[in-house]
Amino acid sequence: MENAYRCLVGPRLYRIHRQDGVEGQQYIANVIESGSDRCLKVLQFCSSLSCWFSPILLPILYRKGLFTVVGLTTASKFMLSLSLFYVTAYFVRGIGRFTNGDYARFISILTEAQRSLSQENKKLLRRYDCELSAWPVDFRWDDGSSRDEKKKTTGSKIQVPHTPFTFKTIPYHILSYIAIHTFGRRMVYPGTTALMSTLVGDTIKQARAKLVEEKNGERAKLLTEDDNIIDSMFLDRRQNGGNGKTLVVCFEGNAGFYEIGCIGTPTELGFSVLGWNHPGYGESTGVPFPDQEQNAVDTVMQYAIHKLGFIPENICLFAWSIGGYSASWAAMQYPDVKQVILDATFDDIVPLATSKMPGAWKNLVSFTLRKYMNLNVSELLNEYLGPILIIRRSKDEIITTDVTPGYPPNISTNRGNFLLQNLLKKRYPNLVNEAASTLLDEWLAGESSHQEIMFMTHKVDSNYCKSVLEQYSSTYPINIGENLNQDQKNQLVLYLASKYMQDFDSTHCTPLPPLYFRTPWTHSQL
Repeated sequence: MENAYRCLVGPRLYRIHRQDGVEGQQYIANVIESGSDRCLKVLQFCSSLSCWFSPILLPILYRKGLFTVVGLTTASKFMLSLSLFYVTAYFVRGIGRFTNGDYARFISILTEAQRSLSQENKKLLRRYDCELSAWPVDFRWDDGSSRDEKKKTTGSKIQVPHTPFTFKTIPYHILSYIAIHTFGRRMVYPGTTALMSTLVGDTIKQARAKLVEEKNGERAKLLTEDDNIIDSMFLDRRQNGGNGKTLVVCFEGNAGFYEIGCIGTPTELGFSVLGWNHPGYGESTGVPFPDQEQNAVDTVMQYAIHKLGFIPENICLFAWSIGGYSASWAAMQYPDVKQVILDATFDDIVPLATSKMPGAWKNLVSFTLRKYMNLNVSELLNEYLGPILIIRRSKDEIITTDVTPGYPPNISTNRGNFLLQNLLKKRYPNLVNEAASTLLDEWLAGESSHQEIMFMTHKVDSNYCKSVLEQYSSTYPINIGENLNQDQKNQLVLYLASKYMQDFDSTHCTPLPPLYFRTPWTHSQL
């Protein structure tokens, strides 16, 4: 009877991995289980989709008379019928699982692992790929150090701008709350939607199987401070030496998953790699609001340090697109990490988002994002004083604000430009004056060939720049520039810009070739 109940409430089983010479195979559900599970997925998909279109559906339903007594009675009957159908499908699926030998063996192993996560039980359980919800927790956010100790070792927090609640702002508060909790956050993080999960679900499972079976990846369930589950994958290459001694923690974009995301580049180069999914992505739970995202990042970093055994000085943070926010927050909180590499990342979500929305919505979009999703990457990144490399994609159609259909994006409006400008102003405040900023704008307005011409035009002498920089320590901010004329400042600004930023002639979603994944420039290289 106990096994029957566990089959009823147990997780979905996807695959039986290759292990000890036994080939891996997809889990084959019988007709009873597969049919009822398909019904449940359809209902869950429709429920998620309705959240997207709720601002459109509700007015339509109102005009149709849904909110009258008769309309509500009809809706109640419809919802009751759907509920009964859902419960019936749920029970039928449990019966199908109970009569399937593979699932029965899996649920027995899972039950034993939940009772006692011994090495033997863990090994048996790792042979199965399933929903992570029922998996025993491998690491909690507070494992390895106390909460107070962690707060002492982390950096300062950036304060989120507070919007006063006045009578005039009441409509904005109401509209912004509705927008962000329906379609808004799903537009910022589309990977949380049922539509995206449906489109890439099979691909993700296949990619995860390859990581486990071909790359010896170790999947782990992490528990955050706010009780979210974070799905992670660790590839240990330390035994190979070289790059394997460095752990690259990957931070995916808003439509990226560790199974099919930027994890591929450092993996190809032989680094040890730790990938994880944002809250609400794949098997991770929660919603990727900044507070939950920060708790997820903190748990991942604690896991890397206390469970996997990497010191911060051997950890590289590598982010793609919106993952730059999470990586920058991690860099601020863990200032001793080895380096930060940001690929196709913006400086601030507000100017980027308002450029993609109708002009009439600009104030509401700005108000909503500042209140609920203030992803100011530049502000966080400037708090980190270690080595940084910014990779700008010259054909990036996503983080460029001026895009005309049929024409290449206007590279001068790539938000990565502003990320570099703010970083240089923070680190070299006396060097990047108004004239140098204007020159930097011109340099960023073109691709590599344009930049090479500017180097020649302004007679940038690398040896001279090195000799000047050698006279200063690498502690930021550096007070270089006080005794230099404008031509000398211009040389140094262009030299530093070429060291902090690297151009990649590509669109936003092309996988980053290993050639561009390099160690960021530092003063120690002079």
